[in-house]
Parts: sequence; structure tokens; C-alpha cells
Amino acid sequence: MLQQPEPDDYVVATEETHSIREMCKAAFGYANLDWQEYVVQDPRFMRPAEVDLLVGDANKARRVLGWEPRIGFRELVQMMVDADLALLKKENEGTL
Repeated sequence: MLQQPEPDDYVVATEETHSIREMCKAAFGYANLDWQEYVVQDPRFMRPAEVDLLVGDANKARRVLGWEPRIGFRELVQMMVDADLALLKKENEGTL
């Protein structure tokens, strides 16, 4: 993207769709926790006109940049959990 002769907008996406429930299951499951013990849904924050399906369209990035996703949903969630756990560990080491 940064090496292109002209600036432009690109969508970088897997073109998959996943629910928040799926993400919670994957993240908490990777940490050996039951997501239902930690996640609560507050109806005050529900949008009245929720979009049912969101999928990123990476066709332009694929066509112009030759870009292809290399990391899947579960792997990305695991990377995010690992980063959060490493941050917590670092913070706890600093306070002891």
C-alpha cells in the first residue's frame, strides 16, 4: 500500500464473517475460560437498526496489490489473546 505511486484506500479483510459470540468462544476458549461466566450483554447498548451481516471486501487489495490474507480468524484471535496476556504479565511484574 505504501509503495503505490498514488495514495488510495484499500480494505484488508479475510472476507469471512463471525459473530461476537464466535469471537468470545474462540478467545475465552483459547484461555481455557467459559466466556458465559465473564461476558454480559447490556440491552442499553444494542443498536435499534443492527446490521445483520458485515463482510470486508478485499477485492481491490487483491487486484491492485496482489494481497491475500495469511492469518485466519482463530489464529488472529489467539494472537490477540496472547498479546493481552503478555501485557497483563508485564503490568503485574511491574507492580510486584
